[in-house]
Amino acid sequence: MGRWREDVIGADGVTRRVERSEILGSKEEIPTQRLALRRLEVLLARVNAPDYRPGRITTLAEFAERWKETVLSQHKPSSQKAALSNLRCHILPQFGNVRLDALGKEAQQVFVTRLSRTVSRKTARNVMDTLSAILRKAKQWGYVCEGVDFRTLQFAENAVRREPRFFTAKQVQQIIEAASEPYKTMFTILAMTGMRAGEMLGLQWDDIDFAAGCIHIRRSAWYGKIQTTKSKSSTAPVHLPESLAATLRAYRERWKPNPQGFLFVTRNNRPPSSNKVVQYGLWPVLDALKISRCGLHAFRHTHASLLLHTGATPKVVQEQLRHADPRVTLGMYSHVIGEDRRNAVERVAALLRPTDDASCAQLRPNAPKSGRQEEWIQ
Repeated sequence: MGRWREDVIGADGVTRRVERSEILGSKEEIPTQRLALRRLEVLLARVNAPDYRPGRITTLAEFAERWKETVLSQHKPSSQKAALSNLRCHILPQFGNVRLDALGKEAQQVFVTRLSRTVSRKTARNVMDTLSAILRKAKQWGYVCEGVDFRTLQFAENAVRREPRFFTAKQVQQIIEAASEPYKTMFTILAMTGMRAGEMLGLQWDDIDFAAGCIHIRRSAWYGKIQTTKSKSSTAPVHLPESLAATLRAYRERWKPNPQGFLFVTRNNRPPSSNKVVQYGLWPVLDALKISRCGLHAFRHTHASLLLHTGATPKVVQEQLRHADPRVTLGMYSHVIGEDRRNAVERVAALLRPTDDASCAQLRPNAPKSGRQEEWIQ
């Protein structure tokens, strides 16, 4: 055990000298006192440096308030809601009264292990993303703390991977036919382009380029608020099929103008919330067609699955969905790719399969020869 003292600045601005300690290693790793001192010297190098300046210390709850006011407030609304939820439900109950300098690797791993008992792997990573952002900013501002190193954290593996929900082509046709406006046009856009629900709800007529045959993705709508798209790659334009262009032209003839030219608005001229579109537009149609309920993202999964089934490469699907990382596309639609691979192998096998017994005999190396000249594969 290595022990030392160093100066820190408290939340009240007063400099104090506090005692620190850290386990240097086991007796097997460090058998002699000389080796232990060498390791301790590495830890003390920062404190003993000529340019050393005392770091600041505070609790996570106190710093989280500053972080919310100065940093999180600059993020888009959807990101703020997710981070605040992670803080309120997971981080503050566990670490609210803990000092930042006490949140080391061991405390972080214990936290992840506890999280894994009640939430999914993805949720646990999202919570740690929020904690990592807080600690990273604290370190930049001179507080004594250790950041989150995802390479050293062990997350629980999900027992069963849930496949994304999607419709068949026939079900999409039935849904669009049964839906009333403006939901009919909404569902048509989602199914024929694979864009995200927020991107569809944020569309303005200036984004529709009928001449070039494309739709520009410039913004996203979230609970009636306009924000940026999910990532930089999400702003890539998507192809506008002729049938969808015809649908949009017909819809525009019945469209009621609004100040900003949104395709879809509520009575207060703001884009509708996706959950309301699901509740009042999608679910009644699914119930009537006896299709199990799901969200608008099912149209995006459907578009990707149909692209793969019709022969599009994973690269094309990635570009159409505008995934920044191709591994997301491969991981999410591996079940479709696997099925198409099996079908392709079966087609190759069908080409090589003999068509009758005579041809089978020609492939047997030791088959008895007949009177006519024949070639045998030995």
